[in-house]
Amino acid sequence: MLEDTLAQILRVPQIRLTVAGRTDAGVHASGQVAHVDLAEVPEPYRLNRALPGDIRILGAREVPFDFDARFSALRRHYTYRVSDAVVEPLQRNHIVAWPRPLDVSLLNAAAQTLLGTHDFVAFCKRREGATTIRELQRLEWHRSDDVLVAEVSADAFCHSMVRSLVGALLAVGEGRKSPDWPATLLTAESRSSTVTVAPAHGLILTKVDYPPDDRLAARAAETRNVRTLTEA
Repeated sequence: MLEDTLAQILRVPQIRLTVAGRTDAGVHASGQVAHVDLAEVPEPYRLNRALPGDIRILGAREVPFDFDARFSALRRHYTYRVSDAVVEPLQRNHIVAWPRPLDVSLLNAAAQTLLGTHDFVAFCKRREGATTIRELQRLEWHRSDDVLVAEVSADAFCHSMVRSLVGALLAVGEGRKSPDWPATLLTAESRSSTVTVAPAHGLILTKVDYPPDDRLAARAAETRNVRTLTEA
């Protein structure tokens, strides 16, 4: 939709955006970043007038040639929201209703065992030629009234990784699995069939961090290298 709108407003045949993080169908983003090579920087209000109401451009600016929205990123930040009580109808598209009580202390105990650099293949849909080694930098839960919020940050995420991590932790939070169970999956060599992928609509991409301009090219080159656990 955004690519088509840009092409229409700028009167060019085709636009291809590079985004910081790909989101599954149903996942939200309040802090998505994208780049595109253009002769001019379009005014956001021109784009927003032509876009549907659930898509908005919050800002646009010229960036250095070395900037790459995907490969220059240092880390991505997500939140996941779930409620073990009745979800208000107006929040049903952003908060997952969970049918059983969840224990925040169990969720956090299990989450801490997953931090660091690991092969998260058990929690990912593997892509041909791509690595599943990631550095999980933050994974913690807090409760606000009846809503439990997970704050998740990593240098990158593989396909369905956040939702799979959340799904595994929810099994711990409701008492079906022990707090050390998710960490045992880090030795797996393929995606685990025991992990349930949490629903998409509770997940939001909230922010993407980038290095200073003089580090953009180096960061992009580093990200493009296929990592191994020995190197990590």
